[in-house]
Amino acid sequence: MTNHWIDIKNADVIMIIGSNAAENHPISMKWVEESRRNGGTLISVDPRFTRTSSLADIYAPLRSGTDIAFIGGLINYILENELYHKEYVAEYTNASFLVNPDFGFDDGLFVGYNPDKRGYDKSAWSYQTDAQGLPLEDKTLQDFNTAFQHLKRHYARYDLETVSSITGTPKDALEKVYSAYAATGQPGKSGTIMYAMGATQHTYGTQNVRSYALLQLLLGNIGVAGGGINALRGLHNVQGSTDMCLLFHILPGYLNTPIEADQTLEAYLARSTPQTSDPNSVNWWKNYPKYMVSLLKAWWGEAATTENEFAYQYLPKNGADYSWISLFEAMYQGDTKGFLVLGQNPAVSGPNANMERKAMENLDWLVVVDLWETETASFWKRPGANPDDIKTEVFLLPAASYVERDGSVTNSGRWVQWRYKAIDPLGDSKEDLWIINQIMQRVQGLYATDGGIFPEPIVNLTWDYGDGVPDAEQVAREISGSALVDLLDADGNVLVPAGTQVKNFTQLRDDGSTAAGNWLYGYYTDAGNLAKRRDSVDKSGIGLYSNWAWDWPVNRRIIYNRASVHPVTGEPWDQEHPVIRWDAAANKWVGDVPDGGTPPNTIHPFIMKPEGHGRIFGFGRTDGPFPEHYEPWESPVANLLSGTQNNPVFKIWASEMDHKGEAGQYPVVATTYRVTEHMQAGAMTRNLPWLVEAMPELFVEMSRELAAQKGIKNGDQVTVESARGAVKAVALVTSRFRPFQVNGQVVHQVGVPWHWGYSGASTGDSANTLTPHVGDANTMIPEYKAFLCDVRKVV
Repeated sequence: MTNHWIDIKNADVIMIIGSNAAENHPISMKWVEESRRNGGTLISVDPRFTRTSSLADIYAPLRSGTDIAFIGGLINYILENELYHKEYVAEYTNASFLVNPDFGFDDGLFVGYNPDKRGYDKSAWSYQTDAQGLPLEDKTLQDFNTAFQHLKRHYARYDLETVSSITGTPKDALEKVYSAYAATGQPGKSGTIMYAMGATQHTYGTQNVRSYALLQLLLGNIGVAGGGINALRGLHNVQGSTDMCLLFHILPGYLNTPIEADQTLEAYLARSTPQTSDPNSVNWWKNYPKYMVSLLKAWWGEAATTENEFAYQYLPKNGADYSWISLFEAMYQGDTKGFLVLGQNPAVSGPNANMERKAMENLDWLVVVDLWETETASFWKRPGANPDDIKTEVFLLPAASYVERDGSVTNSGRWVQWRYKAIDPLGDSKEDLWIINQIMQRVQGLYATDGGIFPEPIVNLTWDYGDGVPDAEQVAREISGSALVDLLDADGNVLVPAGTQVKNFTQLRDDGSTAAGNWLYGYYTDAGNLAKRRDSVDKSGIGLYSNWAWDWPVNRRIIYNRASVHPVTGEPWDQEHPVIRWDAAANKWVGDVPDGGTPPNTIHPFIMKPEGHGRIFGFGRTDGPFPEHYEPWESPVANLLSGTQNNPVFKIWASEMDHKGEAGQYPVVATTYRVTEHMQAGAMTRNLPWLVEAMPELFVEMSRELAAQKGIKNGDQVTVESARGAVKAVALVTSRFRPFQVNGQVVHQVGVPWHWGYSGASTGDSANTLTPHVGDANTMIPEYKAFLCDVRKVV
């Protein structure tokens, strides 16, 4: 989230898209309802009339996978009617920057496309610059080559008629949404977007979210109270695990993973550290070397020296894609020996579940750390499998639940809160910290005694947590950062004594004198563990609660908040809900922690970008600087906007189990979703009798019209089949789904919850048996939310 949960109450308009917050994030609706009591408007955009929709002032149905067309139409509406925040757009975004004249777009493809490589040469996706390398600008936004004019031309095609024909959203519903949300472009008004995996789980999911960012920049809704782009994370610490970068392509604090080209630390830092000659650009990532060297010192301590590049060579250099789908494709081909699974259940949650279960048969060993014997732990004895034919040795380590351990959790709003253990772990179950500690100690022992091809990264790793359960607060201190020697200020005075915690990341250095496991997470200082703070007094008046817990970065509750004020005066656009304000008499900012403490009109507000401006023209993505509508990999209709049917750069796999469904055989659009009564892959809830009673079995929700066409009645047993497999489910026939009119064609859609599997107290077929093994072009998140199937009554 750019903002936070409580801040939702400050919004004049809330758009919930790609999310059913009322059922999947029910507590969030407390703040949505407070906004509505204060006169706010709630918009629900969803293929299904959900419980969120039932609370909404405006509901707009849309066919799954057509978010970009929907938002693109809203962008076009704003531009045509000049409803954008003109001063914000001209001063705070790159809309005024002149784009390379070689840049272009035609028939669904941006300039530079190579069909053989399914990728782009992005050299023309750039700015025109002056002799100092600064972007040329036209703040009137009239020059043909401004990013703004490119934006207008790109989205001029997204007129109401076309958008309605693509999305299946009636034109009157589009007009209601567009009029209501575009009104937040008026200075002093704000609109917020709440989204979840309905937005991200597509082959263009990143661009779905990019379209929200572009929309919010146009309306001046970034940095302000009641604004922002707010991801609703699915669990209490998903944001925390993301920040710690438990993904293959990033290190803690969103540092790049080295790649094969980064043969030296110098080369790595040169690639990773952006440069600018703009004196008004903070370009915060210029501090990259401080954060990287401090991380290396945290991991390898005295073994990380200037002579060995601070142990940089201990880090592997990625030469492949190790995202979820890629891992299982490699596993299916027999390229993976072992698999360690903590708090995940791929046999239920992974796409093309039959393939992923089959892939695990090729492992030599599998370790599952969980509260129950999940489907992943028992895949070798799943229905239809012969255990005698499966070589994989499976180890199940009983884990402690979240109420049986201490530690920090980070919510969607980036608030780091300390949670205390309620009870000791039951039976033989152990805390995650104990399990990881024991595994690492044993691995270090083996490398120390038996050697190995490259033992140094393992044996030299800083690992001094004792034999029991590591102290969570010790880990927190290591993450937050400390001085390894006395840190001196410019006058030679001791700023931070050796062995003490640094105040925050501004005190980290690149000479090996500091160590920090995650530069963003400076919550454990000499003042103590700030995640434990519980001051319930809100001094801000807008719900910042700045002394409750701690928020990264540096306890800033709303990021890019210098965009919430006038560039010259420092006065808030919204006088009623000021995030920060310049106090000229005191010569300082008051309110939230500002994105830079210098006076107004001295720095650009988007401090993480080298140009200091929010990117209307976003050249960093693999699939285009502007979001463009493409159809899902499996779609019943042709792309009405161009001859390019699908995202042209996402990876298509070709094993014998990577099947694609065609509309002739599978005419119905399907999506997966969650229900309130069950959690994710179901292990935590399908083993609880009272929740099983509340939601006992797999169902498929469908419209009355589709049910009548198929001869299906409510409660019938039905088969849902895709190109990958079939599931049995109970028919739930409702009015919550309605047929879509798509370019004169009737398109039906169904929804299937994905919580069930073959283990536990309540069993059933897994919805992800149906989903395809393709993913987003940028992140590879699987396309769970739009695929083709057919439905038939079990006879």
